[in-house]
Amino acid sequence: MITVTKIDAPCGARIEGVDLSAPIGKEDLATIRKAWMDHHVLVFPDQKLDNDDFVKFAEYLGPIGDDPFFHPIDGHEKIAAVHRYAHETGRIFADNWHSDWSFMPVPPSGTMLYGKIIPTEGGDTLFSNQHLAWEEMPPEMKERFENLTAVHSAGGAYSRDGAYSEKNFKGAMRFNISDEANKTETHPVIRNHPETGKKGIFGGGYLVDLDGMDHDSAKLRLKELYRWQGREEFVYRHKWEPDMLVLWDNRSVLHCATGGYEGQERLLHRLTIADSPAYY
Repeated sequence: MITVTKIDAPCGARIEGVDLSAPIGKEDLATIRKAWMDHHVLVFPDQKLDNDDFVKFAEYLGPIGDDPFFHPIDGHEKIAAVHRYAHETGRIFADNWHSDWSFMPVPPSGTMLYGKIIPTEGGDTLFSNQHLAWEEMPPEMKERFENLTAVHSAGGAYSRDGAYSEKNFKGAMRFNISDEANKTETHPVIRNHPETGKKGIFGGGYLVDLDGMDHDSAKLRLKELYRWQGREEFVYRHKWEPDMLVLWDNRSVLHCATGGYEGQERLLHRLTIADSPAYY
């Protein structure tokens, strides 16, 4: 029997009593999806999954999403690796608040990470509840952001001059660097969740401008928003274990990687879950 235990944090729940390598019945799947919508981040400990198991579970929640700037792992076209060698000393990948692929016309509904090689310390993932961030925002700040439209772009990360281009980033991560990263897409800064209707802030580090506002003013406004989004009172710090799967809702939370595991290897497998174009 599945148990859902809320984590003592602004978001997150621990899910036990289910084997994700086995077929999942309709009732159990409904329980998992409800918990996902309610808690935004789900933690499944002690799951022994091969690559096909990992994909199969993701497909219970929706079609596998596109990963436009990640090169997949050898032998599997859908799974990407979040990987750092023990000897790496450069920047930690994804060390800023963001919602995965928010620069896409239809960003992914969810992301899943599965722990393969986990350091003995460090390497936590931070999640910030953006429904709570909206609820707690002062009224005068809400007025400044509620009707704005943000411009999203991957150019700062995955373009030929981006942070993860070959000249700027050396390490285990395998990227598809492209001029396509410079394209832009717009989404409301504040929007209702497509499934639950709950209002929240959408998007983080891929926000590069505000539609209809001069760029300098937009940069100042976005810095103010970014500082608010990552406030400690909205954040759950997740500590990884081997064979642990974490699923989160990109429409509800931002996430951010941390370091602190120098001299140790870290490897997680990653999938995104496509959202419905009907929501956009």
